[in-house]
Amino acid sequence: MKINLNNIGKRYHLDWIFRNLNFEFRTNEPCVIIGPNGSGKSTLLQIVSGLVIPNEGTILYSINDKIIPVENIFRHFTIATPYLDLIEDFTLAEIIEFHFKFKKHLNGLNNDSIVEIIDLHKSKNKQLKYYSSGMKQRVKLALAILSDTPLLLLDEPTSNLDKSGVGWYQKLIEKYAMNRLVIVCSNNQQQEFEFCKTKIDIADFKQ
Repeated sequence: MKINLNNIGKRYHLDWIFRNLNFEFRTNEPCVIIGPNGSGKSTLLQIVSGLVIPNEGTILYSINDKIIPVENIFRHFTIATPYLDLIEDFTLAEIIEFHFKFKKHLNGLNNDSIVEIIDLHKSKNKQLKYYSSGMKQRVKLALAILSDTPLLLLDEPTSNLDKSGVGWYQKLIEKYAMNRLVIVCSNNQQQEFEFCKTKIDIADFKQ
């Protein structure tokens, strides 16, 4: 998969967040978008996902040199972010079943094996509203990473994770995400993007 950003710019009111951003994302070349809180990195990730429209510039999506219309890009990605909430009245088993009505499992996985990977099998019948923030983050990451999509978007993926949770995330990435196009947003937390081969620093595109 490839995503080409051509002179992308985004502003709110009269203030440009970033401008003249050119970049090509590629499968097997995981990329980190670096910037402090409020710098615009999450906005850029949402532009890449098609959820936010840039004020200027164009985005071109392609898989095996076949153009993907922006209105269809949602079929090809999964995302885990702090600002997207889980359905907290669902149990873990229910949220997994619901999610995989819309996305395919990675090869060889099923709902039961995903519960085991999340390592919350003892809590699979507990409603998510009773989960800790770290447990919820594990669920978000697992649903995104363990779905069979060519594009994986992760915004501050180690938020709310303790040391063991960070290790769990890193192993999940190593085992299940390396043959995809992965884009990570981070406020320079090295543990989140050690595997990334390319980088966008939002500060380089400020006016």
